[in-house]
Amino acid sequence: MPLSSMGRASMSRALNAAAGDFAHSLRRSLLSELRGACQRGELSLHYQPRVALPDGSPRGAEALLRWTNPVYGEVSPLRFIPLAEASGLILPLGGWVLREAAKEAATWPGGGILSVNVSPRQVEAGVLEAQLDRALAESGLPPERLELELTETLALPDTAEIRSSLARLRQRGVGLALDDFGTGHASLARLRRLPFSSVKLDRLFLGNLPQDAENAAILRAVRQIASALRLKLVAEGVEQPEQRDFLTEIGCEEAQGWLFARAMPAGALRDYWRRAALPAAAARPAPSLAAALPC
Repeated sequence: MPLSSMGRASMSRALNAAAGDFAHSLRRSLLSELRGACQRGELSLHYQPRVALPDGSPRGAEALLRWTNPVYGEVSPLRFIPLAEASGLILPLGGWVLREAAKEAATWPGGGILSVNVSPRQVEAGVLEAQLDRALAESGLPPERLELELTETLALPDTAEIRSSLARLRQRGVGLALDDFGTGHASLARLRRLPFSSVKLDRLFLGNLPQDAENAAILRAVRQIASALRLKLVAEGVEQPEQRDFLTEIGCEEAQGWLFARAMPAGALRDYWRRAALPAAAARPAPSLAAALPC
């Protein structure tokens, strides 16, 4: 039908349908590419340093997954991580990230803490502990140097089985952080029941500090809650000195963000450690493990 003879409503419906078809086709194509990304060597990890407040001394780094595809170029994690979550690919991808990040962290001078994002699906599926065992065995990284981040924006069932699994991780010395705090499904009761060791403030609360009185009040309250529950408070997305100063004032222990350093490849991070003059850590042996997982 010629466009000139179509009514405005009909044209709008046709355009919306075409846009929906295109988006669906793009998602299918991206998912197909993502399935083979690990084997083709398209995945890599960048690391964003985490520092102590107020002096800015290095404390560790968070591993961030990156995907460079020959067809789509640099694919945003905001696009491919939800695809991996919905399709179940997050299970093998999560295991790969743990292994690769642990191998890298074992080489860091000074022994900083490695933070790795894990999916609630890894916990629910019962694979996280086996993936962790393999990563630690292959890398030689001590469990005390690993922190697993569970995002609040994805619901994690609060069941006895889940609590037991997380408790076993904590008993081994692995840290557990509730990421993106204040933006998702967590309740204060759940924060008390689950064995978290730290809380990461979402960048949403840092904008226009300290002038934003409401956000300032929220952050002071979160600081009091974290102190009462003996949880470390970490801020993400710190970009301005005024934000750093306010976080220092309320007693936030650690922070990360562009004010301190952007995410960087592993080689650049090693240079960062050397510039920070961290004492060299003894190299640890990397025992082999025969167990195999996908990816």
